[in-house]
Amino acid sequence: MIPETAILYLFVAASLLSVLANRFHMPYTVALVLGGLVLGALHLFQAPVLTHDLVFTLFLPGLIFESAYHLSSGALWRDRLAIFGLAVPGVLISMIVTAFVFLWSSQYLPNLSNVVMPVSVALVFGAAVAATDPISVVSMFRKLQAPARLTFMVESESLLNDGTAIVFFSLFLALAEGKTVSASSLGIQFFAVVGGGALVGVVIGWLSSEIIKRVNDGMVEITITILAAYGSFLAAMQLDYSGVISTVVAGLICGNYGAKQGMTASVKMAVDTFWEYIGFALNSLIFLLVGFTIHLPDLLGIWPLILAAYVAVTIARAAVIYGMSGLLSRTRARIPPAWNFVLVWGGIRGALSMVLALSLPHDFPHRSLLINLVFGVVLLTILIQGLSISPLARALKVLGNGQSSQDFEMQRMRVVLAQIGNQEIGRLQQEGLRDGHALDLLATYYQQAQKDAEKKLAGLDKRDEKRVLQGDFSRLYRRLLLKERQKLLDARNEGLLSEASGDQMLADIDANLLEIESQPEAVMERLSAKQKPAEGVTPG
Repeated sequence: MIPETAILYLFVAASLLSVLANRFHMPYTVALVLGGLVLGALHLFQAPVLTHDLVFTLFLPGLIFESAYHLSSGALWRDRLAIFGLAVPGVLISMIVTAFVFLWSSQYLPNLSNVVMPVSVALVFGAAVAATDPISVVSMFRKLQAPARLTFMVESESLLNDGTAIVFFSLFLALAEGKTVSASSLGIQFFAVVGGGALVGVVIGWLSSEIIKRVNDGMVEITITILAAYGSFLAAMQLDYSGVISTVVAGLICGNYGAKQGMTASVKMAVDTFWEYIGFALNSLIFLLVGFTIHLPDLLGIWPLILAAYVAVTIARAAVIYGMSGLLSRTRARIPPAWNFVLVWGGIRGALSMVLALSLPHDFPHRSLLINLVFGVVLLTILIQGLSISPLARALKVLGNGQSSQDFEMQRMRVVLAQIGNQEIGRLQQEGLRDGHALDLLATYYQQAQKDAEKKLAGLDKRDEKRVLQGDFSRLYRRLLLKERQKLLDARNEGLLSEASGDQMLADIDANLLEIESQPEAVMERLSAKQKPAEGVTPG
């Protein structure tokens, strides 16, 4: 079968699975992986092999750029302590904990006692499964109205830890192959690879943005963003730097500078739509190919070891999340306690882990075992965590009931629309230029529509009204805080505010922004308490 036909079949399968996932309220990526497993087992057609070159030249640059392009650099900077803490030292700690917990637990599996894995090889395994890929989690959070900061943390951490994991994977691989690598040289190499990639991304992102500012053609501007995405990745890889970090930086610059400064509203909408589709298409293909690549019979033969590896990965993730939360508990970037488990359970692994495992040299010790272990961990995280995170997050009251809140919003808006209709009809009746019978007919219709919407609104759960109130309050307060922030920046630039005073006031606003995105109810209660008169004091 020619590759073009196989790609066509994959898109047909992805479309059908998308419909089924919506019908049965299943995360889309879970449906794709399950569909790939079934199609691969039935051998209905031959799909492309998920190789290192395929993912690194086709899938990864587009997926990373799409995510980075839509990220807010301001929000990333405000939450830098939590996000960069999880994405850099958190990833390294996760690799080490995974390796040692796995080595310890595998000793107690009697039927697999013949497996003796060196620490260096275990570290390679830890690096392969360190990067998270929570696409389905982010999609679910947006649909179910999760706190904006939680969704942003999950998405931005997974975006940044891809580059960190790839760099550490290469370094640990060199160590496992017997190359002499000291701790200091590991650190120098890491910062050189990451820093070089970031520099390449800055150059290409800035050049692309400057070209976009000077061009007024939507198709050309879309093409420029494609060149920025794949050009930054390939250029960094050619220079032995991190292609992932380079593409992340280029995407951030194009999305936060190029798009805002150089694109008209219509072009920006076209570019956004294009990259949203690219993200959907690439994710659909890659998760289907994940299902095709996994061979269940190979995994079933070593299922106790896979289970031990999954437990090790989960424990490592929990250690990083709870440890980082403890460190940040007394800072402005503190993480609400209820979010910790959701962040742990949202650490789903995906195609990148599988590709890193497949990229191991053919003579690498325990290569076949490592590949099956990584594939097994990826499958378990997708199935177990992907299917259970929504009810668990609801039980922890992190997610609301998306449908009922949506009903409240819709009925509230219907009341407003009916009121607008009635007001316009009243104005037209006063003019006396329209047929009175037609206006009376429409007035009766809109008055009844308003009564029906108000009746339905009154019958909805009051808890939904409270959630919508919190959402309105969060958006309004955030809008005001951002206006304050811009005014402070303007005042500092004009010399009306000293650098030190400006930094302090900006830090206070950033802390308020983080708090309103994390705990809007607490902020509302605090502001309400300030407005109440002290006990025993008569307001005058």
